[in-house]
Amino acid sequence: MKLQPIVKSLLETDMYKFSMGQAIYHQFSDYKTTWTFRCRNTDVYFTSDMVEEIREQIKAYCDLRFQEDELEYLNNITWIKGSYIDFLRLWKPRYADFEISEDADCGLSIETRGTWLNTSMYEIPTLAIVNEVYFRMRHDYDQLIVEFEKKLDEKTGWLAERKYRIGTFSEFGLRRRLSAEAQEMAVKKLSEADLGDSVFVGTSNVYLAKKCNVTPVGTMAHEWIMCVGQGNHKHNPAYSNWYALDAWVKEYGVLNGTALTDAITTDCFLRDFQLTYATLFSGVRHDSGDPIAWGEKMIDHYRTLGLDPATKTLLFSDSLNFEKASAIYEHFHGRARIAFGIGTYIANDTNVEPLNIIMKTTACNGMDVAKISDVSGKGMCKNPAYEEYLERCIRWRMDLNNRI
Repeated sequence: MKLQPIVKSLLETDMYKFSMGQAIYHQFSDYKTTWTFRCRNTDVYFTSDMVEEIREQIKAYCDLRFQEDELEYLNNITWIKGSYIDFLRLWKPRYADFEISEDADCGLSIETRGTWLNTSMYEIPTLAIVNEVYFRMRHDYDQLIVEFEKKLDEKTGWLAERKYRIGTFSEFGLRRRLSAEAQEMAVKKLSEADLGDSVFVGTSNVYLAKKCNVTPVGTMAHEWIMCVGQGNHKHNPAYSNWYALDAWVKEYGVLNGTALTDAITTDCFLRDFQLTYATLFSGVRHDSGDPIAWGEKMIDHYRTLGLDPATKTLLFSDSLNFEKASAIYEHFHGRARIAFGIGTYIANDTNVEPLNIIMKTTACNGMDVAKISDVSGKGMCKNPAYEEYLERCIRWRMDLNNRI
């Protein structure tokens, strides 16, 4: 490797990988998935040297093991069970699950194939490695980190001066961070600063949460709804949310309950998010579409079910900055519990455009899977015919004659 190891601990992933991972281990350990990398930036190219460094960094990641103090940290989280801790004690990443080449327009192709238990855990470290390799090898990193700290201090000052008021928020930037150094700087500064009326509660990065003594934040991602709902070939995929919510409640009961609404559109999600699930889950997360319209829809839904929206959390996490978050907070303040997960704006804000890279589930148990979010352009299905089939299933269910 030309660089120092980028991912230094198996805890260095997003919290929802452990919450989903435990449920996968207990209920879907035989599921197999394929994950595919994509760079959405049209002007970004990964050189052969970068690709080789990414390979070596991923090999180094695959040599890591959980340490006992890390397992003890996880074991002290209320909803994590001893059986899952014992599994993690034995677990290791497999480099054989990775296929890395230069066969892509951007110069970098990555696919992972294997059990869902394994491949789910690869997504976040892989994206963190790709980001840091790119920015260190393509740009003057020392200049970038100076720009990053200057902007971070300015943004922290905005909250302290109450230019923006955003209430409770967390840092969600691991997958697209400038570097491990930058993300740690951000979490430390935000956790130590006087932020006025705003409250920094934690980070999705479990390693940094442990190191900086803040809360690890995260519950479920789109992969959960896609694989649970679409990975079983007997399921009608328009009921993906029902299968996913049911399995989540089976695992956690009333604990760890923030439901993601837009895997197959929020409107379809609401068909399944009826009184039982709306009561058991403490809140919902927004990740696509107009946040104000979405929040109003959720508040109306809770009221229709006879539930007080003020007791529920609306978590916003879609391409946020402090200005957007402040406008959302002011609109909904006092009507529901408002929280934010803010990623790239905190973890990779310099004078250079950040990478827009993703790694998504593209197959489960040999069958295509897809996400149909509340806006176009956020999906990544390899088979247009399957995507069209899923859209037809959703339209069928949303028809006036198919309300259940």
